[in-house]
Amino acid sequence: MTLIIVILLIAAYLLIATGHLTGVNKAAIAMFLGTAGWVVYVCYGTDFVMQQHPSEYLEYLAGSQPTSDAVKFFIYDHIFLTYVGRAAAIVMFLLATMSIIELLNNNGCFDFITEWIRTRNSKRLLWTITLATFIISANLDNLTTTTMMLVIMHNIVQSGRQRMLVGSAIVLAATCGGCFTVIGDPTGLILWGDGAVTATHFSAYLALPAILAWVIPTVLINYQLPERLDCEWSTSPYRGDDTRLNRWQRFVMLIVGIGGLWFIPTFHNITKLAPFLGALCVLSVLWVVNEAFNRRLMNADQMAQRRIPRALQYGAIQQMLFVMGIMMGLGVVAETGVFSDIAAWFDHHIHNIWLTGIVSAVLSSLIDSFTVAVSNIMLYQVAEVGDMATNGIYWEIIAYCTAVGGALLCVGSTSGLALMKMEHVRLWWYLKNLTPKVCIGFLVGLVVLWMEINLI
Repeated sequence: MTLIIVILLIAAYLLIATGHLTGVNKAAIAMFLGTAGWVVYVCYGTDFVMQQHPSEYLEYLAGSQPTSDAVKFFIYDHIFLTYVGRAAAIVMFLLATMSIIELLNNNGCFDFITEWIRTRNSKRLLWTITLATFIISANLDNLTTTTMMLVIMHNIVQSGRQRMLVGSAIVLAATCGGCFTVIGDPTGLILWGDGAVTATHFSAYLALPAILAWVIPTVLINYQLPERLDCEWSTSPYRGDDTRLNRWQRFVMLIVGIGGLWFIPTFHNITKLAPFLGALCVLSVLWVVNEAFNRRLMNADQMAQRRIPRALQYGAIQQMLFVMGIMMGLGVVAETGVFSDIAAWFDHHIHNIWLTGIVSAVLSSLIDSFTVAVSNIMLYQVAEVGDMATNGIYWEIIAYCTAVGGALLCVGSTSGLALMKMEHVRLWWYLKNLTPKVCIGFLVGLVVLWMEINLI
């Protein structure tokens, strides 16, 4: 049965990696892995439980006779719900942050970005739009940020080739911006929730490598753009809604949404409660502000006519289902003991976490950055001392390498796949024009991370 579960995992990896060729949605693959894996596990639950949790199971029985139903109830209460809780905490955080960005977007709060980047100069437009993406993705979900910024860029830049280059820079900025904070990427959320990292230490070490991994390729992309871009500016920026908020109201909502998310690490440190509770609190406050500012629209029944961009809405649902499926699927693999055996093999034969990080970066570009990151996280438990202790270098290396490594190819992340769909970017074109640039930035950032860890 362990072999069957491992085969399911390998098949899921292959289908996720070839999703751009087969057209099979990776969220569907992840959900099938999560459900089928646990069904197989439960069918032979006694063997797995006696191998991984013998003392807990015997204590649960309390001297009563072991039965098929007893082991199933034990699996449900003591094993299954643990992984459901971990996955649900990440999904709830994504739901809150995606809802926050939709509220802000629907009320035109990001119109300030469009006004800020209003230029035909290629250098200024490229740097302002990627800087805005980098900052926003550090505080909100990077997929939602990418989709929103691609929509803004698409309505400004008219040339298809120029949109592909600027769009690629947006994806890279969102990826790097999300990877150096614990709330900007699901991987950081998992590490933070598991107690593997603290928010301040994580950002302090990954900020400079992430900035270099974003800046260096963006400088090289800038050389491929003409001096002046083929732009078209509409009189009213795209909002996808019928908002009537004035500038100060939109600014207040932006401060409440983004500023509230900055408070989440402090909220977690004080209360020790799950970060998604802080995100839901920010969402609730922003929701109240939204209804107060839009009371006239609500009284006129105009709120029902609001249009949320379909790409944003559909992409958010896919991302949440994908995260849930992957965490559930990898959870059942962890319960078979396979990850422990792989970790023991790594420690004996490789024993080099930097090499592990580089290999993880390559796998992230071919399979999926989040899938590879969670696989690496589940290999080890948080230790008291050493590289796998809280704020140990292993967790930071994995977070950086899987995130930036996923940008080496446009199929390595959900943001990259969004770029492929929205701007019709081909894999070969990205490999030729972007992969070498991203690789240089990745390696420079990795060297800087090594220097921070070993020399500071």
